[in-house]
Amino acid sequence: MNEVEIRVSPEEAQTPEWISRKLNHHLGLPETTQTPHYVRKRSIDARKKPAVVVLKVVTGEWAPPFKHLLDHKDISQQPVIHIIGAGPAGLFAALRVIELGFKPVIFERGKDVKARRRDLAAITKMGLVNPESNYCFGEGGAGTYSDGKLYTRSTKRGSVERILAILVQFGASRDIAVEAHPHIGTNKLPAIIAEIRQFIERCGGEVHFEKKLTGIHHQQGQIHSIALNNGETIRVKALILATGHSARDIFYLLHQSDIRVESKPFAIGVRAEHDQRFVDQCQYKANERGDYLPPAAYSLVSQVDGRGVFSFCMCPGGIIAPCATEPGEIVTNGWSPSKRNNPYANSGIVVAVDQLDFKKYGFEGPLAGLEYQKMIEKKCWEAVADGQKAPAQRMVDFVKGRKSPDLPKCSYQPGVVSSRLDLILPSEIAKRLQQAFVDFGKKMPGYLSNDAILVAPESRTSSPVRIPRDAQSLVHPDVMGLFPCGEGAGYAGGIVSAAIDGENCATAAFQLLSQTTEKQ
Repeated sequence: MNEVEIRVSPEEAQTPEWISRKLNHHLGLPETTQTPHYVRKRSIDARKKPAVVVLKVVTGEWAPPFKHLLDHKDISQQPVIHIIGAGPAGLFAALRVIELGFKPVIFERGKDVKARRRDLAAITKMGLVNPESNYCFGEGGAGTYSDGKLYTRSTKRGSVERILAILVQFGASRDIAVEAHPHIGTNKLPAIIAEIRQFIERCGGEVHFEKKLTGIHHQQGQIHSIALNNGETIRVKALILATGHSARDIFYLLHQSDIRVESKPFAIGVRAEHDQRFVDQCQYKANERGDYLPPAAYSLVSQVDGRGVFSFCMCPGGIIAPCATEPGEIVTNGWSPSKRNNPYANSGIVVAVDQLDFKKYGFEGPLAGLEYQKMIEKKCWEAVADGQKAPAQRMVDFVKGRKSPDLPKCSYQPGVVSSRLDLILPSEIAKRLQQAFVDFGKKMPGYLSNDAILVAPESRTSSPVRIPRDAQSLVHPDVMGLFPCGEGAGYAGGIVSAAIDGENCATAAFQLLSQTTEKQ
């Protein structure tokens, strides 16, 4: 077995015969030699014109990694590990629990993927927010209907390849294991999530929808029981808390239950939307992208007055989505379908914020960042106060501090209203964004344009709260048996890293219960 790096044109990359010829050339073999091979990694190098595709080709027959990773087994009568939340952290925790031979029982406040669609239609078309079923809450979590990007830097916490292999097992394209920046797409991810849930249930695990955590009880430093919105109280021995970064009521509940939480830095800003054709021209250095290159993405970062300002969750060929979880607030995010074939490109452009910013507005203590976040989302709603219509401004107008007399077309379906974002956003955010857009215009000529629109706010980049846990056992330092997990606990940032953390917490919970059983 040998790995060879091949650089080919985008069109050649789509032609297996050409790849085979290139491989044979590298190996010093005749062009017509039938050499078994497969592409292990695919990326695009657009630093010079024209853009080329870089393929890492491995000789030999392809074998799926982790071939028998998740086999069906009956765990219906095994010891139970309870999980709160059916996002990627919760679902992958459940899969790992089954693999280890225990029974997962998941409680999810939202609805299943199919039922969620009606609530997403209501927020998009009518501006009606269901606090329990929206872009953030429901089966699959925020990632299900907000893009499905799978890129992560969390390679030291677990196996990214394993997570991708599991997704392939449940219906994702094998391309996600090949692409340098894998992406499933909002149109395809719901079916995969449903397959995962059905596998959990076939094995004897349980998934309960519209069951919200309303109480969490501990005695003498040990998790004891939980309460649900239907009045039910359930005895628990190991609880994986994987509620996501927008479950504010859980942060309040923990704080009120004398379970320690901590304020943490995060980032807030706006969604910037350009014409996708502009991004393609800029990144590929060509007038037309052509039929064989994907819609281009970008990554930008600047330091302004000691703070990082950076692009976040960039969505080529994407849509800006309304992601509020309560009436009276505006929250934006971005997503792309699998083909990324919408005419616009959007990205969060956000500023790092910390305790000094929170204190400036009188917010202190473990929930200070959460209150700061809420303040901004409420101000953005009050600026328009019309359902889920969002305040917006042309980019140059924002930089120059003037109201836009009109706005360009925008993918944000509830609608946008011309507003002074430079006055709505806190000055520590607005001023840094203004300078950063100037910087970005120098790095990416044409980026600073009045054809670009800014929609506010991009405020749910990560959790404003961290739930502490021991670095080794992953248990909360004050409550044995409680495993804070995923984005909501402050230990992940995306589908793959959340899934890895879910697996790690499941393993830790299994080890704890196994030790307890042995002692008994």
